[in-house]
Amino acid sequence: MNKKVKSNHSRTNKQMLPMLLGIVVVILVAVIVFILNDKTDSTEGLPNYTDVKGSIVVDGLKYEKQPHLGSPDAKIKVIEFADFKCPACKNWTEKYLDTFVKDYVDTGKVELFFMNFAFLDRDSYLAASAGEAIYRQSNEKFWEYLHKLYANQGDESKIWATQKFILNFVKDNIEDIDFAQFETDLKNHTYMFDVKEDFKIAGSYGVNGTPKFMVNGVLLPDSSYEGLTAAIEAQLAKATE
Repeated sequence: MNKKVKSNHSRTNKQMLPMLLGIVVVILVAVIVFILNDKTDSTEGLPNYTDVKGSIVVDGLKYEKQPHLGSPDAKIKVIEFADFKCPACKNWTEKYLDTFVKDYVDTGKVELFFMNFAFLDRDSYLAASAGEAIYRQSNEKFWEYLHKLYANQGDESKIWATQKFILNFVKDNIEDIDFAQFETDLKNHTYMFDVKEDFKIAGSYGVNGTPKFMVNGVLLPDSSYEGLTAAIEAQLAKATE
């Protein structure tokens, strides 16, 4: 009697084995497909600087091409060099930008410019080119993009500013732009040359990280708020002599 029960159990186990193996195979295939799709989503549409064609001539800072805040009559021109993936750039913006604008830009002392130094990864370049595309439609909307993208910044060590992420982000957060035009510009990398040009120009002036600041053409040795305001006050004092 016991032998018969044991034989039935053995037969049942043998019958179950192919089924279990089949289930395992299906799960493994699903996992592989998920990983491949996830990888595709994270890298699709990401540019390389080597893919950007065109001759770049470093012949000045080209203030006229940069997003800006303040009066063009301001005696002090400040450039911030930044990467949208940079945590220190996010921290500076959230901690100091509003105060800086209130004390120096709104008072007519400083005209502030933003210049890309996209260097952390390929999605840095894409986030920068998205900013350029928005700037071409509206200088005001660029600054809105800057604030909101920093507020939604991902992990510096991971690719998060993908084409899919940026399109969804802009659609949900930036109103009153031509979204169809923006989507075309992003997918076609319309402004990647401008991003690469910014990078080359910034590097030629000694920029090697972010955030960095330049006051009237002089690159500051550190990125502290105190260092920036001291350099501005020194320039203002010179202007009144």
